[in-house]
Amino acid sequence: MKLSQYLSIAFGAVALAFLSGCASQGTTTILHRGDPNPVAYKPRNPANVKVKVSLSTQNVYVMEGDRPLLVAATCVGTPQKPTPKGTMRVTRKERDKRSYSYGYWVKGNEIRPGKSGERPGAGYRYVGYPMQYWVEFKPAYGFHQGYVWPVPRSHGCLRLHKNVAAKFFALVQVGTPVVIADHQPEDQTIGRNVPRPNDYNDPDPDPHYMISSAVFTQPAGPLLQEQ
Repeated sequence: MKLSQYLSIAFGAVALAFLSGCASQGTTTILHRGDPNPVAYKPRNPANVKVKVSLSTQNVYVMEGDRPLLVAATCVGTPQKPTPKGTMRVTRKERDKRSYSYGYWVKGNEIRPGKSGERPGAGYRYVGYPMQYWVEFKPAYGFHQGYVWPVPRSHGCLRLHKNVAAKFFALVQVGTPVVIADHQPEDQTIGRNVPRPNDYNDPDPDPHYMISSAVFTQPAGPLLQEQ
């Protein structure tokens, strides 16, 4: 069973995509042809940026008035662990975050997946699962880089593809409104043909890589374009 599936089933994990733009396990590199890589546009006035999330289509719309700055697929919470609805605001941003709840227990060269509150024995140290480009809108809920499944899969957070997360992080700031609802007006226009990733089919990364600082790579080049 994939580690991401194991964590999701056993713990409702916050599984993330690999942060380098490709998936690596040992010496194998997987590049997905057709992975979404949407353009993100620089806002004219950052104070006018608003984030809208449609739970039914699993789409994120970053808008400046009627002008779309970024449109992308997301993965939302399950019915048992739903993404909260309502009008909120970004309260915190953290580029290189690790989970406080789910991750790995490490002892020498042994690495076990597990919950932070369930130490498997003496001598183990906890290392949280990477949740890069964290944008929090409610305590314990946020956007972050992760596997974007075609069905609701998270514990309420909103996962973004590795080609999207850094751009989203650059577009929003503390105080940016976040409106989450079952439907958004944009579903019938710019949201009709949003490409969906297939990174959830990737093999698991080496856990030694996942507990290292190397997992937190940064994209090259400008993230936002002029329009």
